[in-house]
Amino acid sequence: MTSVVEKNAWADATAFESSIYSNGWTAAGDGSIEVFAPATGELLGRVGAASPEDVRRAAADAAAAQVMWGNAPYAVRAAVLNRAAELLLEHEQDFAYWLRREGGATELRAQSEVRGSTGELREAAATISREPAEFYPSLKPGEESYGRRVPRGVIGVISPWNAPLLLAIRSVAPALALGNAVVLKPDPHTPISGGILVAQLFEDAGLPSGLLHVLPGGVEAGKELVADPNIATISFTGSTEVGRMVGAAAGGALKPVNLELGGNNAFIVLADADVEAAAAAGAWSSYFGSGQGCICAGRHLVAADVYDQYVELVTKFAQGVRAGNTADEGIKLGPIINQRQLDRVHRIVNESVDAGAVLKVGGKPDGLVYPATVLADVKPGMAVFEEETFGPVIAVTKFETDADAIALANQSEYGLTGAVHSRSRGRALGIADRLRTGMVHINDVTVKDGPTVPFGGMGASGNGGRFGGDRNWDEFTEWRWFTVNDLALPREL
Repeated sequence: MTSVVEKNAWADATAFESSIYSNGWTAAGDGSIEVFAPATGELLGRVGAASPEDVRRAAADAAAAQVMWGNAPYAVRAAVLNRAAELLLEHEQDFAYWLRREGGATELRAQSEVRGSTGELREAAATISREPAEFYPSLKPGEESYGRRVPRGVIGVISPWNAPLLLAIRSVAPALALGNAVVLKPDPHTPISGGILVAQLFEDAGLPSGLLHVLPGGVEAGKELVADPNIATISFTGSTEVGRMVGAAAGGALKPVNLELGGNNAFIVLADADVEAAAAAGAWSSYFGSGQGCICAGRHLVAADVYDQYVELVTKFAQGVRAGNTADEGIKLGPIINQRQLDRVHRIVNESVDAGAVLKVGGKPDGLVYPATVLADVKPGMAVFEEETFGPVIAVTKFETDADAIALANQSEYGLTGAVHSRSRGRALGIADRLRTGMVHINDVTVKDGPTVPFGGMGASGNGGRFGGDRNWDEFTEWRWFTVNDLALPREL
């Protein structure tokens, strides 16, 4: 097949071989990380692996640099964010190259991620012109009493591999815009698109030195980032398993922590839905990004009256999805990120089939490529119903009543997002109001995001709508109370 992915010198990762970004490009303390293309196993480059000492040094330097930045006029900070957005669009193809080669993203996903990241940068720049303030009554004549938001200091950002650019920028941009410094640890699977290029982007946008440190690294670097006393807040996006550990460690250090974790999202199709439209939306929700997204649909809950039709439609959809190396033309389903994750997806499918689920299509991996898969007759208790698959698998479960659908949807420790399809707006909203999720979409896909919305989940999916628009004031700043008197008055004990 013909490759449709190109790069230019701006996105040449060999320029940063064995480097981290901390007050400029510097040698890493823990050697290097090799970056491979999941579709082919090709070695794409090497980046520096940060040591715990690198993290400590970066955190201290960031804390020193933040004081000046936190007091800079908002227009100065906004100019850097807006310039970064301009550069990101200017180099859209370079970022897309790495998202496709390093992470296995399709052309559509790479484009969506770059443009979504641009939106995050622009919204962050706009947010700082809307600083909240509160005035309070005072018992003293002539005294002013008010509260305003101030930066927290240094934000530690730990970002994942499945949307490496967007899920880094989503925290880095508002944190910087609101006057903080940032230490970013991108996932070692995608340290270029999720880290190295982010550093280059902000450097070229004119961000002063010391305010952004990009430290690819492993578990020890992550632990040090959470523990370091110069890090005021942790923003973590990743698996629920690791999120529990990050939350526990941050809590022990009395640090605020923003957790956006996994999901096993319910896609509900009522008997009065437009079944063809619902099936297309459901398949898209499960297969976008090879299903490797916390907001992808996991469990398809379908009314008995339209169950057979729905299964037939999503099976036909799956049969038409071309899977393979996303560097090749026409590929719509890319590789799973690594062998361990592919083995996990395959285990969940096989265990579910052994338990009575019916494999309609797919289920046979080719290297790291897992084909679009449909499982019918899925029941609670089966692995594919209970676990977050994080792969391109549709699991279809039949229900009889609306109450059954609600009970099945809520039968999960996760609570990130969901969708309800019905021709009755009121009926769909009535069900949506009873779902224990942070987000829900009527007659649409589950894979929805935006820079202005409160993005986040409940339960094992995280600690609420932590990202987006004015919610970022809550996450990356804190209230400070001021009182102002013209003169100090004498006091007596």
